[in-house]
Amino acid sequence: MSNLEELIERLCPDWVEYKTLGDVATISRGGNFQKKDFTEQGKPCIHYGQIYTRYGLFTDKTLTFINDECFAKQKYAEPNDIIMAVTSENIEDICKCVAWLGTEKVAVSGHSAIIHHSLNPKYLAYFFHSQHFFNQKRRLAHGTKVMEVTPDTLKSIQLPVPPLEVQREIVRILDNFTFLTTELAAELAARQKQYEYYRDLLLTFKPNESTILNERTNERTRA
Repeated sequence: MSNLEELIERLCPDWVEYKTLGDVATISRGGNFQKKDFTEQGKPCIHYGQIYTRYGLFTDKTLTFINDECFAKQKYAEPNDIIMAVTSENIEDICKCVAWLGTEKVAVSGHSAIIHHSLNPKYLAYFFHSQHFFNQKRRLAHGTKVMEVTPDTLKSIQLPVPPLEVQREIVRILDNFTFLTTELAAELAARQKQYEYYRDLLLTFKPNESTILNERTNERTRA
């Protein structure tokens, strides 16, 4: 029996309770700054467009900043809040999110939901990238060319809410898988480059290159 199974058996013998997101979180809209407001230094900010491609599931640093005057007029995410993009051109990207793990509040742009909650932030971020959440957001999304999920409707999302100790163990397991997957991806990328190099070398016949290839092949065989 794994540590997770032991924890569930001990802490929730009647199995894990499901709640709505509205039961465990308050949800508000982001502010109104735009990309043109970015500065090289200043107060931290996260623009909804960055969540699709530039952030992973969690971060403790922002990629961009705004000045003090603009920051004072914004809506903010507090440490451990979830920042979710609620507008997209496709169902896959809508509701992508990032957990803010920084130590100070961060300004959040429009087309975003700020989810202030009582759960482990990484646990919630992992849930928001699960198939169970995907199936629910599909029913909430509306629009054709541009799709949207309104922050208020997110309150109806159903999610498992185990004790915090169980949430931490789930996060630990998923963090390990994420680390191993990253290592594997790097290894595969290196192997792909190696394959492409030798493919091109083998299929391009130039003087002396066959000798170079034989030497390198022999070196790899001896290694």
